Amino acid sequence: MPGTSGRVLVVDDDKVIRQLIKVNLELEGFEVVTAADGVECLDVVHGVRPDLVTLDVAMPRLNGLRTAERLRSDPRTRHIPVAIVSGRSQLDGEDGKEPQVDALLAKPFEPSELVRMVRQLTGRTGGGEDRRGDAGEQESRLVGRLTTEPSESSLPRLPSSLPLRASS
Repeated sequence: MPGTSGRVLVVDDDKVIRQLIKVNLELEGFEVVTAADGVECLDVVHGVRPDLVTLDVAMPRLNGLRTAERLRSDPRTRHIPVAIVSGRSQLDGEDGKEPQVDALLAKPFEPSELVRMVRQLTGRTGGGEDRRGDAGEQESRLVGRLTTEPSESSLPRLPSSLPLRASS
């Protein structure tokens, strides 16, 4: 049944960021499907039927703002909440219009802020969904510090503010 699956479509051209978001959401009980850019998002969104789409802004082929516009203009997807997860703290839509998104989470961000935003937008609460036991809290914090290679620095920490915008 749509709206009850807790399914999130994560769209980002950075494979490490996609994986970081995916792992953190899966630890919280969400089903996560990923796409590498806006074109791939639009190709899979009807089959995936997500409860939420997260979009990076700067992506090849089709950026996040244009992808959001296309999702909003399609009657089959206009009801799906859209969140921008981006290194940009302010967004300008096409032609100076405000982008048609439901939330903005600036990179870097704390995993807990990501989870809170996703829960708010999907209508899911934290109660009863954490099936990880006593190690769950520590496990979630550690995921935010993943590294891709021992020689690389830690992944960015995701910010503690969560500005939400009402959709029009």
